[in-house]
Amino acid sequence: MKKLLASTCLMFGLLGGASASHAAECGSVTIASMNWQSAEVLSNLDKFILNEGYGCSAEITIGDTVPTITSMAEKGQPDIAPEAWIDLLPDVVKRGTDEGRIIKVGSPLPDGGVQGWWIPKYFADAHPDIKTIPDLLKHPDLFPDPEDASKGAIFNGPQGWGGTVVTAQFYKGFEAQKAGWDLIDTGSAAGLDGSIAKAYERKEGWVGYYWAPTALLGKYEMVKLDYGVPHDAAEWKRCNTVAECPDPEPNAWPIDTIVTLVAKPFSEKVGPEVMDYLQKRSWSNETVNKLMAWMTDNQASGEEGAKHFLEENEAIWSKWVSPEAAEKIKSAL
Repeated sequence: MKKLLASTCLMFGLLGGASASHAAECGSVTIASMNWQSAEVLSNLDKFILNEGYGCSAEITIGDTVPTITSMAEKGQPDIAPEAWIDLLPDVVKRGTDEGRIIKVGSPLPDGGVQGWWIPKYFADAHPDIKTIPDLLKHPDLFPDPEDASKGAIFNGPQGWGGTVVTAQFYKGFEAQKAGWDLIDTGSAAGLDGSIAKAYERKEGWVGYYWAPTALLGKYEMVKLDYGVPHDAAEWKRCNTVAECPDPEPNAWPIDTIVTLVAKPFSEKVGPEVMDYLQKRSWSNETVNKLMAWMTDNQASGEEGAKHFLEENEAIWSKWVSPEAAEKIKSAL
């Protein structure tokens, strides 16, 4: 019996030592949580998987795009920015990578950040000839302005948004006013969302600015219009993004590049399994839209959203992690 107890103690001692070694190898981790829903849930997902699957001691730090990426590029902290929209700070990201302080590790959203003009899917299905903005502009009668039914209505975002500026410039560049359209100022994010919800409830025509991934598009299925022209980067910079520019040309909205940024010192201290997870971890905009819609309907936090995703989508996340980590994560749930 004593030999059995000694063997058992030795076995648990070895397992405990292996676990402690694994945790020490990963160590403490700081994960940036940006101030929007998809980034919040992703940071909590990384925290849960790294802690429960790989023995890390991960904590979340609240940040935003500019201060977080700048800090990583200059100081190597925080360790991970799970959802970095790097097109917003191309010079800072380039400097950080050139100087060896940050590295890009895969993309959490390979679909990219998608902005543009959208119509409801039920309307796109009923009118298959409307696929581009030029197609749309031929049919103002199908999207009547609530204040003047003789004109079509294009719903814009609130003042202060970059997407609102671009939509106003597209309105001019595509000569929508000449084609019989009004540009509607929705006043706020809630006003923009409300206009979509109202159209959906009544199964009416609606067109306007929106973006993905978002909770709203997880609840209301929308189709983004094509532009009928290729993207012109020079025109985009010259006029499409400049509110005061008087002569914008028609253009296509570029897809925003989204990557996971990792501080170089962190990448060098952790085991390859952690970096392999961060490289593989990605989900579609459709998956994130539905998850955020669930979070919004249930007033769920990022932590609750992460656990809900793990409980409901093992077929997705199990491909990101090692078999051993997957078993640990399932046990923790």
